[in-house]
Amino acid sequence: MTTVTVSHEEVRALIVRKLMAAGINESHAKKVAAILIHADLRGVNSHGALRTEHYIKRLSAGGINPDPEISFTASGPVTGVVDGDDGFGHLVGDKAMGHAIEMAEKNGVGMVTAINSSHCGALSYFVQEATKHNLIGIAMTHTDKIVVPFGGKDSFLGTNPIAYGVPAKNEKPFILDMATSNVALGKVLQHKEEGKSIPEGWGVDEQGNAVTDPSKVVSLTPFGGPKGYGLSMIVDIFSGLLAGMAFGPHISKMYGDLDQKRKLGHYFCAINPSFFTDSESFLEQMDKMIQEIREVPPASGFSGVLVPGEIEQKNEERSLAEGIKIAATTYDYLKK
Repeated sequence: MTTVTVSHEEVRALIVRKLMAAGINESHAKKVAAILIHADLRGVNSHGALRTEHYIKRLSAGGINPDPEISFTASGPVTGVVDGDDGFGHLVGDKAMGHAIEMAEKNGVGMVTAINSSHCGALSYFVQEATKHNLIGIAMTHTDKIVVPFGGKDSFLGTNPIAYGVPAKNEKPFILDMATSNVALGKVLQHKEEGKSIPEGWGVDEQGNAVTDPSKVVSLTPFGGPKGYGLSMIVDIFSGLLAGMAFGPHISKMYGDLDQKRKLGHYFCAINPSFFTDSESFLEQMDKMIQEIREVPPASGFSGVLVPGEIEQKNEERSLAEGIKIAATTYDYLKK
């Protein structure tokens, strides 16, 4: 499947137009588009414009509330709950992290669970927002079952991503955004869309055997065996159980039952370093850590040591200047 390079401004405008045509108000459409473009700019196309068509299908079927009344209820000085009213998860996550940031700036920490939400896109967006305020950001969300537990044949958990963002003084923030599966399902779907095979170890068939044909993938595998499996459970506990939402096999499918509200849960946290140490020293030490890591001599076959998130940051710099690469089929859909 071919890809095209298009300016991020054009793609953003096309997404906004599509969403508004589907019944989303302009401000909400712009926020969703901004988060999708954030992913494409960073080269994480699995969570970018590619998703627009699916969202609109679910909107049309009634699985997403086009005009939600997203509300926040404080449960304590550093805790609260955002009710997404079954709207776009991107909007829900943005509001939840916003409240977490406000509480962290005032009281040192802010923790917010989100309920009655839907797919919220790349978590890196939300933790990056925290770093803009010189705060540490943490985000988690559960997803419907697609990953086999370590030692199991059938799927039970989702890809259950987790993200951290840590500010620095002069260096770009440390951003770690990862699925607890070997890869996110979106990457398998992207390879399928582009007609490419996948590396062995990404997915298994119904018998639990590794496959390289993305169309034969029935389940994904946890990264690092039992380690990724354990972290996946933690994510489901924080974003599912702690939020009073479903877990594992009880979560509605993203690509099935499009007329059903997904009722997803998320967890967001913001931490203010100044409540624990000297904030200026913290930022300077982050710079020093990043710089010293880069100075570690590279192993054979590597040109240098990178900091987590650095590849995506370089992709963003290049994409802002040259445009983003998206599947030609996605671009054609957006232009219709």
